[in-house]
Amino acid sequence: METYWATADARDWEAFAATLADDVVYELPQTRERIRGKDRYLRFNQEYPGDWHVRIERIVADAEGRQAAARTEFTVGPEELHAIHFFTFDDRGLITGVTDFWPEAYEPPAGREHLVERY
Repeated sequence: METYWATADARDWEAFAATLADDVVYELPQTRERIRGKDRYLRFNQEYPGDWHVRIERIVADAEGRQAAARTEFTVGPEELHAIHFFTFDDRGLITGVTDFWPEAYEPPAGREHLVERY
């Protein structure tokens, strides 16, 4: 999971994509958004606005390497946000699911409707 965060922060999208299963599902409960598939999830991250950076505060994983949780701190300019993320992995160690929990519910920003479904 460290590679996932490091490559996202570095905007190394090829290496980031290599951490994901083709059928990865990304969910944001606060905005009721879901993204299905590696290509859409990769594009979502590539298009995300702002000069954000992430620092891992803590990672906890099960003994089998199939589930993990992370607490992170994101900075976007002067703003600091903490989030909790839950991951599932396949038997190859690729990420099959990501659920992000941010501090507050919010309406999703315009411009990503082409990548997400609302639930």
